[in-house]
Amino acid sequence: MGFDTSAAHCAAALLRGDVLLAERFEERTRGQAERLMPLLEEILTEAGVTWSDLDAIGVGVGPGNFTGIRIAVSAARGLALGLGIPAVGISGFDARDAAGTLAAVPAPRAQVYAALPGEAPRLMPESEARDAARSAGLSFAPEASPADLAQRIAILTATRFQHCTASPAPLYLRAADAAPARDQPPQLIDG
Repeated sequence: MGFDTSAAHCAAALLRGDVLLAERFEERTRGQAERLMPLLEEILTEAGVTWSDLDAIGVGVGPGNFTGIRIAVSAARGLALGLGIPAVGISGFDARDAAGTLAAVPAPRAQVYAALPGEAPRLMPESEARDAARSAGLSFAPEASPADLAQRIAILTATRFQHCTASPAPLYLRAADAAPARDQPPQLIDG
C-alpha cells in the first residue's frame, strides 16, 4: 500500500505484485488528516484485503506541504508499528521520476523543489529549474498532485521494503511558514 498527502490531495493505492487492486485520488485543500484513514479502509475493502494482509506501507515524505507530510508520515509510522510491517519513505522526486524529465514539485512564490542533475534536491526559483532542465535536454512540468502518485509510491515500496531499515522521515527543503511569536513571554511574579 502506498499513500500521500503532501499537497492538496489525499491519495492511496494498493498493489498485489504488479497488479493494481485499488486506487483513490481526491483533491483536498483541507481535511487530509480526517480523510486519510477512511480512504485507506475504502481501498482495502474494495480490494477484499485486510490490514493483516499487507506486507509494507509506502508513504510520500515530501517535499511539499509541511502539515500534509506530517499527516502521512505519522500515519505510516503508526500503521507499521501496529501491524509489525515496514514503512518505506518515498520522496516526491523518486515518485515523479521519469526518463527525460526533471522531477520537480511546485512550491509557493514561483519556486519549485527540484533535484538538478548531479545536485542535492533544493528549493529554487521555477525559472532556474526550467533553464537547468532545458540545458540538460530534459522536459520540465512540475506537478503537485499527479493522479498516479500513490501508485508510483506503492510500486517503489514493493521494490524497497525488504531492505528498509529506517522509519520514514519528512523531507523538508524549506523552513515552515509558521514561526514562534517574537513577543517576550509574560514575566511571572511571586506574590
